[in-house]
Formats: sequence, structure tokens, C-alpha cells
Amino acid sequence: MDPGARCVGAAGVGAEGVGAEGVGAEGVGAEGVGAEGVGAAGSTRRGFVAGAAAVGGAAALGVGVGAPPAAATPTAPRAKPSVAVLGGGVAGLTAAHELAERGFAVTVYERRALGGKARSMDVPDSAKGNRKPLPGEHGFRFIPGIYHNLPDTMRRIPFPGNAHGVWDNLVAPREMSFARTGREDLRMPIPWPGSDPERLTLDDIRRALGALLDTAFNLPAHEAAYFVNRALVFLTSCDERREDDWESTPWWEFTRAERMSKDYQRILVIGVTRNIVATKAEEASTRTVGTLGEAFVLNALGQGADGPPDRILNAPTNEAWIDPWVTHLTSLGVEFRIGWTVRELGFDSGRVTKTVVEDPDGARRDITADHYVQAMPVEHARRTWSAAMKAADPQLARCDELQTDWMTGIQFYLTERPPVVRGHFNLIDSPWSLTGIAQAAHWPERDFPADYGDGVAVDCLSVDISEWDKPGILYGKTAKQCTRDEVAKEVWAQLKAALNDTGRTVLSDGKLHSWFLDPGVSGLGTPNPTNEDQLLIHPVGTFHNRPSAATKIPNLFLAGDYVSVDIDLATMEGANAAARQAVNALLKQAGSDQKPCTVTPLYRVPEIEVLKRHDRTRYRLGLPNALDLG
Repeated sequence: MDPGARCVGAAGVGAEGVGAEGVGAEGVGAEGVGAEGVGAAGSTRRGFVAGAAAVGGAAALGVGVGAPPAAATPTAPRAKPSVAVLGGGVAGLTAAHELAERGFAVTVYERRALGGKARSMDVPDSAKGNRKPLPGEHGFRFIPGIYHNLPDTMRRIPFPGNAHGVWDNLVAPREMSFARTGREDLRMPIPWPGSDPERLTLDDIRRALGALLDTAFNLPAHEAAYFVNRALVFLTSCDERREDDWESTPWWEFTRAERMSKDYQRILVIGVTRNIVATKAEEASTRTVGTLGEAFVLNALGQGADGPPDRILNAPTNEAWIDPWVTHLTSLGVEFRIGWTVRELGFDSGRVTKTVVEDPDGARRDITADHYVQAMPVEHARRTWSAAMKAADPQLARCDELQTDWMTGIQFYLTERPPVVRGHFNLIDSPWSLTGIAQAAHWPERDFPADYGDGVAVDCLSVDISEWDKPGILYGKTAKQCTRDEVAKEVWAQLKAALNDTGRTVLSDGKLHSWFLDPGVSGLGTPNPTNEDQLLIHPVGTFHNRPSAATKIPNLFLAGDYVSVDIDLATMEGANAAARQAVNALLKQAGSDQKPCTVTPLYRVPEIEVLKRHDRTRYRLGLPNALDLG
């Protein structure tokens, strides 16, 4: 029985045909008779005894009482309001979590696997003996200290032995690096109170100093000073200037990158953009890049942070987070329907009347519920909205203007742990804009060769490919033009070009065990490559096309990383915050007395807010920011 949604259609009326309104666990039971009594008049046990005494006394006095009155008809408790959550990624699971805690009957419909793009997955046919399959993923997880809403949810997901739930499974890498091709890599520690700095050898120190001096001498002093000025201009810009001027200005233009040196472009403009927002500097909104850059700087300075600037999970994502989450939600009564694909939303008289889905057998079904939280990626969600729905709420129509691009992960399994930086590395000179991390060193409770695969692979080098439309160095083709095998060989070649270029061999062909490319990508090397898991990007103007969680359709709410939230970036934090906003809108619409979800905005420095107020006055007078040198 499904208390969260009612199903009528190809399946007819059966196990799912009678739900919250039916008779069963929700009918007469623990809640049917007890402290709440029976009947509209509140016939408690005490009332029953008093009534019996009155009738007995009347009979003794010879007063005719006639036939005994008909027994009062028991009134079943009111059914929980039902919510269909469409999508089981971070946004959908967050919405289900918040709603279930507030007494709603929730059913989650997910087309593929719970966790969405955040999940880890098994590499097929990779397990030997009693080991688990090798862990694969859409891309490595990154949970910086600027996130507040997602960590709050993680603290509320129980995990055996952890005082703070899944949140305690976060670990902080000690360092990061910009890996240069043909030049010494720029290696940077990530200091944080209580953190253990990475141990350095004399050779490490020699290389670090060499990289710093190389960067210092190749980056002209006036360019570095200019970049600092641009950062201060943004930092002191009021919200109105950010939402108008800087939202319409590409980051490339704002930083005057066209006039600057190659090092300025690669490190300060392109490198920063790829690291922070995973989008192209030439197109990215200055508002988006600047907002996140500001947050990361404040995080590094310990201002308003939930934790260190860089955190990852201490095990594959499903083991450390998603599976415990699903277990907890199940204990709260959430129902899950996996393999159910949303095709369209029925719409009539200004409301969503049903959701048309395909079940795992390909049969079409009509799902009905009191409320609908659509927690699907925008490129999938907007296919389900009719012209009538877009007319009823123009913000749905504006979602057609939102753009997505490819950012997809590939994992290389190695027979030796590579001597790479203990944290994330950014190959800022690589044609395909690669970023990566060697994971096994960050999974202290896992013995990689004993726990995964065939016992030969000892580490997983997880790499994100952010650029799919520029030629590589091996085949001269874009990633989309390459076959899957060619993509793996090209990425491996670019990794070696950046990591093996300064006198030591970090990666060698003989140590490569196998690789795994996200299965959401298909058709590579053909005229029509597809990617089921694209990423919302942030070219200029995107901010004004992002919808709110509440829609003008009273029983439809949007939850996803494309929804307008304070962080203004397609992230797990954005998905979590959007889901919280969707739940709050639903509570308001339903007239619920349940406490709203907390939605924590990005931290604002009080001292800087004073400067922003001054800039607001200048903006309204048509004047530039006081620090803007042009």
C-alpha cells in the first residue's frame, strides 16, 4: 500500500489503488480507538460509562427509554497529506526528508538510482572473491565549508558510531595544486585549525618554492594588482549592481583577461572559474563567479564557515552518505519507486491533476497526490511542462533559456598509489580542463585492494572532464568526437603531460589497471552523442531565468539545483536549499502549522555590508563603484 500517492491507470485498482483513504494501517488501529476516542462527539471510555449509568437509572425509575440508540460510527483519522516527489537526487531526498519529518506521506519516484548525480556506482564485473565491485561515480564529491544547508541535513542522517551522523564522514584534504604542463606544479596547503599539515621532504620544499617563484616572475606585478582590485570591486558592490551590471558581464570581460598574460588567464581567470563554478570564463556571469569566489575567500579566512574550504567523504558516496540516508528516510515512512520515469504532468483548472509515468516494465501509469515536488534536473523537468502550464506560470517558460553543458567523470584504477598531491589537483593547462583527486588515501577505514575489485587495484584516481568541445593532444578530436576508449586514452595522456613533466614519473602505463567512464554518456564518436547528466552552467543572464521554488500552480513546487537560491550555483548545496524552499512553500500553501525548514544564506561580513550600502547610493546615482579603476 502506498500512503504517499494514489495510482490509477494501466495497473487498475489493486495494491496501489487503495492508499491513505483506504482501510488498513491508516484505518482503524492504534490511532482508531484510544486516547483520541471514537466518533465525532468524542465518545471516550469515561463517556461510555456515564451514559450506561444514566440509562440504567432511568430504567429503575420506570422511565421508558425505548430501543437502545444506534452505535456511533467511528471516524477514521484524517489521512496524511500526500506528496509525490519526482526525482531522487539530492533535491528529492532532501524534500522527502523534510516532509516526512513534518508528517506528510511521501513517495519518491526516481527513473534510475537514488542519489542522482551525487551517487557512487558499481563498476560492472569488477568484483572478485568476497570484495565489492570497484567504486565508480559521475564525478568526485566536493563539500566545502561554505555549505551550510547540506551539512545540516547530513548531521540528521544517523550513521553507526558517529555522534553527528553522516557529517562525521567528511574529511578535509590537506592541500591542493595547480598542475602546470611543462612547468613546476603550484602546490598549496589548506590550513585549518586542528588540521594536520602534509609532511614535506626537501624535494617537496624545493619544488614548491620553484613553482611560487616561477609564477611570481611570469605573472606581471601590475596584473596581479589589477586582479586584486577587481576582486575588491566585486566584494564591495551592492546587490543591485551585482544583479544588474555584473550579471550581464562575463567574468573574462570583468577581469580584462583579453589584455593580460597567459599566466593571468590560465591561473586567475580560467583556473579560478573551473575550480569554483566549473564553467567557461568567457561566458560565465561575473555575479556567479564573484559570489562564489567571495565565499571561498571568506571560508579560507575562517569567516562564517561550516568547516574547511575543502571536504570530501571518507568512503564511496553511497557507503558514506546515500545508503544511510535512504535507510533513514525509509524508517520515517518514505516510499520509493525506482525505475519510474516521469513523462508529463497533467494540468487542468489551474492545478496539476496527475503525473504520467512509465514504470519499470514500460507501462504508463497516472500518479495522483495532494502536492507535487518536482526535483528533476531542469533539462528533464521542462520536457514535462505543457504550454498551458508555462502560460499559467511564465517562470516555467523562462526555464527554456537555462543552459546545460557536459561535466562528466572518469575513474582510473591503479596498481600503485600515485605520488600526487594529497587533495584535489587542477590541470589548468589541459585542453579538456581536467580536475581530479586520488581517493584511497582519504578513505582511512577502507583497505582498497582488500575491499574492492580483484585485489590488484589499490587506488582510484577520479577525474572530472569539464571541456568536451576542444581538441585533445592525442587524437586532435574533441571528447564528444572520441569513442569511449579514446576518451580514456586522451584523458590519461593529458594527465601524464601535466603530472610527469618535471623530472619524476607520477603515472605510468604499467600501473594502469582499468578505467570507468560515467554510463550516462552514450553515443560518443557518433554524430549524436548524448549525456543524461548534464550540468547547469551560468552564462550571463542566467540569474534572471532561474525560477523560484513556489510556482503559480498551487500544488506544484520546484526543487533542483537550477532553482533560485542564495548560492547561485548548480551544486548539491543549491539543490538542498531549493528543496527546503519548496517544502516551506508547500507548508504555506497547505496551511500547515509545522515549523518551516531553516534555509541558511551565504555568510555576509558585517564590515563589508557598510561598504555595500555606500555603493548602493552610488549605483542609484549612476556612478561606478568607488574602487573601480576601469
